[in-house]
Amino acid sequence: MKTLYVTDLDGTLLNKEDRISQESIRIINRLIDQGMLFTYATARSLVSASVVTDGLAVSMPVIVYNGAFIMYPGTGEILSSHIFTEEEADFIKKTIEDTQISPLVYSFVKNEEKVSWNIRCENEGIKRYLSRRTVDRRLRPLDGSEGLYDGNIFYFTCIGEKEELMPLYNILSEDSRFRCTIQQELYRPEYWCEIMSCRATKAEAVKTLKRMWNCDRIISFGDAINDIPMFKLSDECYAVENGVQELKEAATGIIPGNERDGVAKWLLENVKPWDLRRVQCRGDGK
Repeated sequence: MKTLYVTDLDGTLLNKEDRISQESIRIINRLIDQGMLFTYATARSLVSASVVTDGLAVSMPVIVYNGAFIMYPGTGEILSSHIFTEEEADFIKKTIEDTQISPLVYSFVKNEEKVSWNIRCENEGIKRYLSRRTVDRRLRPLDGSEGLYDGNIFYFTCIGEKEELMPLYNILSEDSRFRCTIQQELYRPEYWCEIMSCRATKAEAVKTLKRMWNCDRIISFGDAINDIPMFKLSDECYAVENGVQELKEAATGIIPGNERDGVAKWLLENVKPWDLRRVQCRGDGK
């Protein structure tokens, strides 16, 4: 049996300092070197994920933007993508404007990945997001709303108080064209409402990798509600002890939390010998 191991990042593999502990890196890298098929699935972009996973020797493609993209971490090569149609983007734009929310808009503008926002509408949550990405080459500040929705849009993030975001969430979550989630930021008071194509899920991306690498089983790790679809398709799934109750109820078991190297220690104790004799190559021979 060939197993693919997939973990969430924030709150699962990452600690409170938004880093992977040296102990976890040591354990996971050793197992990868021995042949374990291991990757991560995150709401982060590849740019952001690459910073917080520095030192982790993942050579398989990774799942970013909650499944909107599957990409090779070393080169940025895109294996799979889900971008809004023009009609879908226009509908979301109108809904955002009607609910008077200022979004972060993720798109490809002239073939370059950008994060655009109106600097006149920065709240504390947006300011904190930007303060942690000061050298991010994707950032595209705009003095006003002109150009905010340029390019091929694939993701929206709206940050603010829950009561402010709920009208937007209520509309878009009922539309089958979209997948809309709302949850509180880890370790913070503000909420994030994230909007993506209905085709963009961690679960669908994991299915794609499973097929490409000819895997027989999926074992996954997570902490939040956006990990539930991935858990449902997994043969085994483990919630960290700091995870939300809803995810724990869907899990095969509960493991130590992100501050205690829970994922790495589970892997060390449970990865099977036959999963450590595989050469990491694409199932399609490429």
